[in-house]
Amino acid sequence: MPAVNLSSRASVLADKGPPEPALDIQEKKLVKAAQNGDSKAFEQLYRVHHARVYALSLRLCGDRHWAEDLSQEAFVRAWNKLASFKGDSQFGTWLYRVTANVVISNLRRNKAKFEDDLDSVAEVASQAGQFDADGDIEKALHKLPDGARTVLVLFSIEGYTHEEIASTLDIAVGTSKAQLHRARNALKTWLA
Repeated sequence: MPAVNLSSRASVLADKGPPEPALDIQEKKLVKAAQNGDSKAFEQLYRVHHARVYALSLRLCGDRHWAEDLSQEAFVRAWNKLASFKGDSQFGTWLYRVTANVVISNLRRNKAKFEDDLDSVAEVASQAGQFDADGDIEKALHKLPDGARTVLVLFSIEGYTHEEIASTLDIAVGTSKAQLHRARNALKTWLA
């Protein structure tokens, strides 16, 4: 049996890196085509990402009709800003950040004071027992006041830091932490 030089094989693999999944390659081609003005390519990206963009919009705003409008607005914003996508991250990651920014700016325009929601979280949390025994978290999320739901989704689901949330929502870091704490306590009460 011939000897195999493992160090040379390792350096060849290290130079190439892991192979890209076919889906990532296809998505990169679609993004490039869309950046060059191909609306059909962008339509395919829309079909791939629409459900998750809508779900994020719904979790952040809590209203199905508004979430539909915000999802459409997010895709329009993405189309208009597509040239700014440099490919440093996955397209989906960039798109979800665009979506979060669209929803948050709309929430900010329509609900100026997130701090006011702190008292209503405690009030809503007292309504325990209103959910099915299976602990439907989506229903519980929709019952949270806008500020608490937004902070919870951004922190726990989307992975924003409190500093990023505070900066994005134009609130204090302490307010973000308080919203998260009260939202989690409300969910624990409801889903216990």
